[in-house]
Amino acid sequence: MIALEKTTMEKITIENVSRRGFLQGVFSAGAFVLCARILPGPVWAATTSAPASVAASAFHPSIFVGIHTDGMVYIVAHRSEMGNGVRTSLPRILADELDADWSRVTVLQADGDAAYGSQDTDGSHSVREFFDVLREAGATARLMLVRAAAQQWGIPESQCVADPVHTVSDKNSSRKLGYGELAPLAAKLPVPKKEELKFKSPQQWRYIGKPAPGFDVPEICSGKPLFGMDVRVDGMLYAAIAHPPVLGGKVKSVDDSATLKVIGVKKTIPIDPFKPPHAFQPLGGVAVIADNTWAAFKGRDRLKIEWDNGSNASYNSADYKKALQQTARQPGKVVHTVGDPDAEFAKGGKIVEAEYFAPHLAHASMEPPVAVADVQGEKVTVWSPTQDPQGVQEEVAKALGLKKENVVCHVTFLGGGFGRKSKPDYAVEAAVLSKKTGKPVKVIWSREDDIKFDYYHSVAAMYLKAALDDAGKPKAWLQRSVFPPIGSTFNQTEVYGGAGEMSMGWDIVPFDVPNFRSENGQATAHVRIGWLRSVANIYHAFAVQSFANELAYAANRDPYDYLLTLIGSGHILDAGPQGPPGVGEKYPYDTARLRRVAELVAEKANWGKKKSGKGTGMGIAVHRSFFTYVATVVEVEVDGQGAIRIPHVYTALDAGIVANPEMVRQQFEGAAVFGTSIARTGEITATGGAVDQSNFYDYQVARMNDAPRQVDIHIVESSAPPAGVGEPGVPPFVPALCNAVFAATGKRVRELPLTRNGFS
Repeated sequence: MIALEKTTMEKITIENVSRRGFLQGVFSAGAFVLCARILPGPVWAATTSAPASVAASAFHPSIFVGIHTDGMVYIVAHRSEMGNGVRTSLPRILADELDADWSRVTVLQADGDAAYGSQDTDGSHSVREFFDVLREAGATARLMLVRAAAQQWGIPESQCVADPVHTVSDKNSSRKLGYGELAPLAAKLPVPKKEELKFKSPQQWRYIGKPAPGFDVPEICSGKPLFGMDVRVDGMLYAAIAHPPVLGGKVKSVDDSATLKVIGVKKTIPIDPFKPPHAFQPLGGVAVIADNTWAAFKGRDRLKIEWDNGSNASYNSADYKKALQQTARQPGKVVHTVGDPDAEFAKGGKIVEAEYFAPHLAHASMEPPVAVADVQGEKVTVWSPTQDPQGVQEEVAKALGLKKENVVCHVTFLGGGFGRKSKPDYAVEAAVLSKKTGKPVKVIWSREDDIKFDYYHSVAAMYLKAALDDAGKPKAWLQRSVFPPIGSTFNQTEVYGGAGEMSMGWDIVPFDVPNFRSENGQATAHVRIGWLRSVANIYHAFAVQSFANELAYAANRDPYDYLLTLIGSGHILDAGPQGPPGVGEKYPYDTARLRRVAELVAEKANWGKKKSGKGTGMGIAVHRSFFTYVATVVEVEVDGQGAIRIPHVYTALDAGIVANPEMVRQQFEGAAVFGTSIARTGEITATGGAVDQSNFYDYQVARMNDAPRQVDIHIVESSAPPAGVGEPGVPPFVPALCNAVFAATGKRVRELPLTRNGFS
């Protein structure tokens, strides 16, 4: 864990606190420390250290909560904070069942540790996976405190009750005992079985479902949090790396004479090229080691390197686009089939076809990749803004030939992530260079590095075809998607999308279509492919929801009314594999919930009461991702020069039980801005294998004047299990915006970004 300590000089320093250190050092003797149950096995600890068997047998996450004798409650956040609110939402779930006073709760950040299960803060699953686990931990601690009070007073347990003021009361008298007073006694009690626990009803929740600001807001506003870029270690050196401009490239020769003349530069160090598959290995190249950032970057600029760019030097994105589109026009690998669409197409009638294209995208988080590593013999300590500290441990250990448990990863705050920072190549670079120099090394990627050497969101070409009946409803639907898959990162021969990518809005559609087939064509990757906020849902939702809008106009129907017709009255879809066993049963694909959010957003947007055309228009789209149902209406104004203004965005969502509505609203407001960047200007291209873009002047993100002026978020109250919220707002926004542009101008957008269509 990383704790922040304020010194008398108002300087922020870091205190490294391991999981065991947290248990042994943060609390005094007699403090009550509880280890959450590790599923599926009933392993518990109520001691001052976590038993080795807990760490060794962990399969699902293990969360620790401690109560100090002064009454302060310490809750460990094992997931990464990057504006997603996880350091607030997760602890409040536990605090609610514990009946803790939130003003007396301190949240500590976990190091990478296998005892927590997965710490990968990706896929919008932190609350979804830990809701029940955290409630159980809180309820267990509460029951033990109640039993401690009953023992102290010598009365039946049933006569004691935990109060929402950090105390346990005697129902038959005015006696009260604070949690701090009870902590030493509670620590000595046996841990109750799960069957003995009594959980609060939703009506009794004080924190769950109630809006609350982020735990760290005061520190963020005053500039106190420790981000990766803030880390300082005594004796630390700085490194800037000249990466191969083309994936798989190697250094043929290097002249560093001018570099070594830069004041502050210590040396240059070659980094071995990766051995395929590249996965999370360093890209290779030449590192400039210096005693300050400026010298490292200045020295890198003066390197004279001759590169062998390898086979990917033939990659040109314009030619690649044509190849993908050609593949999309040909029969592909069948993903899912219902009925016999070919037979319906053969009957003729009204046939509608359309092709869609979405380019590569970069993550472009505000804080570029950065990491500090200190290799001391067989031990390594890493400080990093990472979404996956265990991934850092694993990859650093692999690169240095060490045991994973010999690598400590301290997690800092992240200045944005969007999936990029779950790929720990930059942390591995720091570790490799620390070993070579014998000193702590801080690797800093410039903005140019960040844009040019990303794990890019995949480019995709899609072809869709439908046969309409006399009422304009599709009798048959065919869709084909072609994109270099994420699997290519781990297997260079992989050319088809994985099951996960196909499940992201492509294997099925949420429409009442009797004859349907989805297909996938093969594509070879020439750059690193990775997941970006909502992953394949972005381009799949763009194609499917844009095509549904096109069908509405082909049928001479209002797009919203037509969308409701497509969805139907609501039924459970066969959504295919949805992750681990049991997930599909817990999260069935219920189109009635999708219809509900569509109806709600149309109501809030006053759909049908505002005229479209002559430069103004509204567009609607729906999508389900990460088990959350979302509908978005975007309102646009387009002037005579094609400049787009977005005065209003309306979004309705059903994410099941919501832990913190305030954080949910923030995530969906952010998704509208993120989606604006994708739709309007987001595009990565390549020439001769090298990425063309390098900074925000040619890879633009939404500025204040580009972003939506107002975003209204409407959350459906639901008793369904919690679903994801960090990513689901992005997919429907993009097609809703493009559909709005068509309504305003009559110009159909089938290719992203909008700048490719004459808009700005």
